[in-house]
Amino acid sequence: MSDDYDYPPPRLRPKKQVEFHCPSLRLGKPSADGTGYSLARPSAPYPHDQQAQDGYSGLASGGGNTQQYAPPHFMYPQAQPLPASCDEGGPNQQSSPRVIRRQVGFEEQPPPRRLYQGGHNQPQPPERGCNQPPMPASQPVSAQSVYPSLFAGGEGGRKQTAAPYGVAPGAVPLPRVLQEEDSQTKVELTLVCSNLLNKDFLSKSDPCAVLYMFKGGEYKEVGRTEVVKDCLDPRFTRTFVVDYHFEKVQKLKISVYDVDSADTSLRHDDFLGEVETTLGQVVCKRCYAAPLQLFPGRKAGKGVIKVIAEEIKRKQGTVEMHFHAKNLDKKDVLGKSDPYLKVLRKESDDSWREVFKTEVVEKNLNPTWLPFSLSEHTMCGGNHQRDIRFEVYDWDNIGSHDYIGGFTTTLDIILKASNEMVSWDCVNEKKKNKAKSYVNSGVVTLSSCRMIRPYSFLDFVSGGMEINFTVGIDFTVSNGSPGDRKSRHYISLTGPNDYMTTIRAVGTICEDYDTDKQYPVLGFGAKLPPDFDEVQHEFAVNLKPENPYCHGVSGVLDAYYQCIQQVRLCGPTLFAPIINRVLSFASEAKIKETQKGAHAYFILLLLTDGGANDIDETKEAIVTASGLPMSIIIVGVGNGNFSSMKELEDSKERPLRGPTGNIAERDIVQFVPFCQYKEKSAEDLALALMGKIPRQVEEYYKMNALNPKQPSR
Repeated sequence: MSDDYDYPPPRLRPKKQVEFHCPSLRLGKPSADGTGYSLARPSAPYPHDQQAQDGYSGLASGGGNTQQYAPPHFMYPQAQPLPASCDEGGPNQQSSPRVIRRQVGFEEQPPPRRLYQGGHNQPQPPERGCNQPPMPASQPVSAQSVYPSLFAGGEGGRKQTAAPYGVAPGAVPLPRVLQEEDSQTKVELTLVCSNLLNKDFLSKSDPCAVLYMFKGGEYKEVGRTEVVKDCLDPRFTRTFVVDYHFEKVQKLKISVYDVDSADTSLRHDDFLGEVETTLGQVVCKRCYAAPLQLFPGRKAGKGVIKVIAEEIKRKQGTVEMHFHAKNLDKKDVLGKSDPYLKVLRKESDDSWREVFKTEVVEKNLNPTWLPFSLSEHTMCGGNHQRDIRFEVYDWDNIGSHDYIGGFTTTLDIILKASNEMVSWDCVNEKKKNKAKSYVNSGVVTLSSCRMIRPYSFLDFVSGGMEINFTVGIDFTVSNGSPGDRKSRHYISLTGPNDYMTTIRAVGTICEDYDTDKQYPVLGFGAKLPPDFDEVQHEFAVNLKPENPYCHGVSGVLDAYYQCIQQVRLCGPTLFAPIINRVLSFASEAKIKETQKGAHAYFILLLLTDGGANDIDETKEAIVTASGLPMSIIIVGVGNGNFSSMKELEDSKERPLRGPTGNIAERDIVQFVPFCQYKEKSAEDLALALMGKIPRQVEEYYKMNALNPKQPSR
């Protein structure tokens, strides 16, 4: 494929300024009478865009009729004040946001055409060859000023907007791709307030807290605590259990009221303040504290609310035990006993149910049984104070096994054997009742005990593990000219392209789990200014090789938006250099795990419009990365051939094998074709991209026998 391509459409150069008034558009400076705003507009675009120039005819014409025109306002950042006489509509004129009403004469005129927004009759920018420098921009423009909706919050981390945005509102969601065990993670929230405002005259406030979650474009009530009478420092007893999804931005709002009436609408109750946050921030800090606010910018006195998050364990721990016994009763006439140990669980009706028995040790009154493991649920339903029964029997081949003796204990007592041996008298109740001198029928000793707890993703996050997010962007020529509407990198005036939409979906999730929010953004497959000499297969998208980090998702999008207007798309498509760079970050983190424990995990979001030309090198890099704290999300943009991407995903039936024969230690790659989610909801896109990350984090730290650090309260 040729390296020649078209550059992005040039921005309009301000020439002759035609001033017109816009009461509703919040750009520029206020008019002289304070009723509206003015905006300076060029009278025509470039000379070669004659069609577009004709579309602007009549902008300054007088007349009484009005028409609506939605301009690409980000191209005209400067504005000048106009006299109040220019505002024919007056301060009460009705108009939609970002819509200009202009005078076009007494007869109805067609609205001017929009530049580069689709349609067969739209003008195109001139083609520019690979050896020509990029067209200079008249004004530096940020991606946030172009697409403010892309930076606005919303359910699932992204606001639902029109189809060109990338996800259609009201679309039928795809089947869940999230693992069932991850989708069932639940978190219990406990609320504690202090120093609340006192709204009662003869007594103290009677506070009640209300929890809201952002769903369907609005906050909806989840539940309320009890009302605590005459208390300014309540610790509410009633808690909230909510579903936790790593792949979503789950907005929370907690409002506190002084309840003095029986009206459940709270309209007649005094407002004591509220706080807005996300569930991700709460689970990271585990004990989240924030000042209550009466409204943004004004605190509710010294009032503070704490939100304590505790995961409701979906996985019970496993107890590994090793028993032996001494001086057991002899039950066989012609030989020694053949003892085995039985474990029984106490049911809710006080009956006993056998859950396990050991092997038989033949002809031995001092047996040592093999170690065995039982889950907390199997032994006691997770209740460490529930009784557990152990019984020793003498095995007989005729089936009538003789009871030697037993004892009752609890899991709390069993777990003491983690530090020292614990022993119990093996008592036969019938013998004890018959003979006063009876002591026991032997002694059973737990020589070692170990609790094996399957730590969850939230355990590691609460313990201080940070998610380090890196973006890799495909700038190869196969994406098409950024000035062509069919290009993957084309940025229309109606919404961001697929690259920007995906970065927003993943980056918004990761922001809650990274304290500094500094993300390396790397590109591949392009020539860089000013020389445009060699193809770079790993470069800083912000064009600062000494510091490739961008602050937050907005910084990532701004860097991409600026970069696509300056670099020259070339090729080939090589994944290995980007993967190896993030692999080096993860390798350093793994070395520090001996001192810092589970402290850092890396996610590489790799955006591409086709398969890799270095598939063997990519496989080898992934195999190496599978032993490191790292996951890779590959998003296929467009309708290219992604058949080779399936080779990079690991499975039990077909583990990923590198060209040297090495096998991946675990599955770390998730491939998602963006076209399948383009018309679906933001929630489904985030599920597909991030749904496997919690399980991959758990697998890595389990494989390396690393436990989460204890969270600081």
